Amino acid sequence: MSRNICITSVDGHTGHLIAELLVTNETFSKGYDSVCALALHPTTARSKSLEKKGVKIIPYKPGKLRDVVETLKQTGADTMCLIPPAHKDKVDITEELIEAAKKANVQNICLLSSAGADMAERDKQPRLREFVDLETKVMTKEDPSTTAEHSPVIIRAGFYAENLLLYTPQAKEEKILPIPVGKNHKFAPIALGDIAQVVAHVLTGKGKHGFSDQHRGQLMVLTGPILATGDELVTAANQALGTEMKFEDISEAEAKKVLHAQSDSDKSELELLLEYYSLVREGKTSYISTMAFHDITGTHPQEPLAFFKAYQDEFAHPSKKRKI
Repeated sequence: MSRNICITSVDGHTGHLIAELLVTNETFSKGYDSVCALALHPTTARSKSLEKKGVKIIPYKPGKLRDVVETLKQTGADTMCLIPPAHKDKVDITEELIEAAKKANVQNICLLSSAGADMAERDKQPRLREFVDLETKVMTKEDPSTTAEHSPVIIRAGFYAENLLLYTPQAKEEKILPIPVGKNHKFAPIALGDIAQVVAHVLTGKGKHGFSDQHRGQLMVLTGPILATGDELVTAANQALGTEMKFEDISEAEAKKVLHAQSDSDKSELELLLEYYSLVREGKTSYISTMAFHDITGTHPQEPLAFFKAYQDEFAHPSKKRKI
């Protein structure tokens, strides 16, 4: 059974890591025939590094559905890993890719969505709520003229632990972790590498209807394994780093200033992160969801202590600006 995978947004952290994992991990590399990538920015360092490792990089310009459909047909892709890009037109671009994949008879579509999207309110957290609309489009087979059997998977990824790296200047210089999550509310950050592992398993899993029967049609929610307040996160950081950092609950206005000063991500991505923080303050993130991770990988997701140990050099040498 063949498997030709197309990944979007490989010029971002998540897409790049998933593609790199597929082509460098011996277990996953046995599960497909080819990997290509649709890149909004095909000349970036990330795109070029993947190209050197065997990923075929295909320039993608949104706005012309017919051209995108033709491009997908030419790749021979039967499987798409759809990662909404860090772009002001994220929703329009993702909707176009969903429609193009269906018209090109791409059988398997794995959408990377966001945990908390179902908890978000459209007037208060519109960026998060947009993911629910995208999920609906992926799950629904609207065009009866397409011949491929519909095989979707939705993965709602929780708060990326790597977002905490945005605050390494404060951690190093001021010995604080300044995030607007309130004093007592909890959330469960998940490492990007853990998300990539689950996605790679899904993309290479096979069944008689496309994706593995274990995964096909699933809506998976992925969080880290431990709920933590801001103070508890800092306790883990101090144990790992040997520091005496403190948590500081800052206002949303302060958080905006910090993010705009220290991140070069698109404005919409900053808004998305701030909306997730607002869900934490509303008490809507006080849960963990690790069963899908355990079932699919057979391992345990990374705990905060291990995360901070893995990134101790980053906290020792913070860069000025980061992508989310």
